[in-house]
Amino acid sequence: MAAITKDQVKHVANLARLAITEEEAEHYTEKLASIIEFAEQLNEVDTSGVAPTTHPVPLVNVLRKDEPAKGLDRDLMLKNVPEHEDGMVKVPSILG
Repeated sequence: MAAITKDQVKHVANLARLAITEEEAEHYTEKLASIIEFAEQLNEVDTSGVAPTTHPVPLVNVLRKDEPAKGLDRDLMLKNVPEHEDGMVKVPSILG
């Protein structure tokens, strides 16, 4: 991959709606160039015996089973609401 230029940094900054100065563009050009250089080192690693993966740790279904469970006690819950009527929480009307 070719080195990144100051014009490319300015272009990306413009796309991101970032106003950067000439000094900042120069600074970020150097920083991004070192990041790209570091990432290019990965091309030197022999991965011929490594199977492609989408996640580093094998995952199975990590969600709990969706089983019905006893809910909150209605009387206990209604003690914490400011207004209730006929076992329901009463809220202000939002429709005219």
